[in-house]
Amino acid sequence: MSAITIVMRRAMRLDGALGVAVVDYVSRMTLGALGEPVGLDLAKAASGGTDVVRAELSAMDLVGCAPARLEDILITLDTEYHLIRPLTRRTHEGLFLYVVLDRNRTDLAGVRKELRQIERIL
Repeated sequence: MSAITIVMRRAMRLDGALGVAVVDYVSRMTLGALGEPVGLDLAKAASGGTDVVRAELSAMDLVGCAPARLEDILITLDTEYHLIRPLTRRTHEGLFLYVVLDRNRTDLAGVRKELRQIERIL
């Protein structure tokens, strides 16, 4: 079983997890996806997240912040959280996790803590 599959399966065990994807924001390619959030094409949403990551990294560059300081990007919808977590390890530069969470069942602090642990698997 690949490390990406292990990471996605573990992320799907997070409280409130509806879907997870691993994406390369350089190529816009979704490397893997699990889950089926209602009314959302997870692969398309994750691929679209590349624009968000690129825009944030560009904005950080403008103000002189190093990309390593970017822990995550949170998009809050009425019933969901979409959490984008760029992977900062040198061997995985250019990858990010895209996690869709049920807003009513999610403890964001707990999710962020667990994602730090999950990232170490890669």
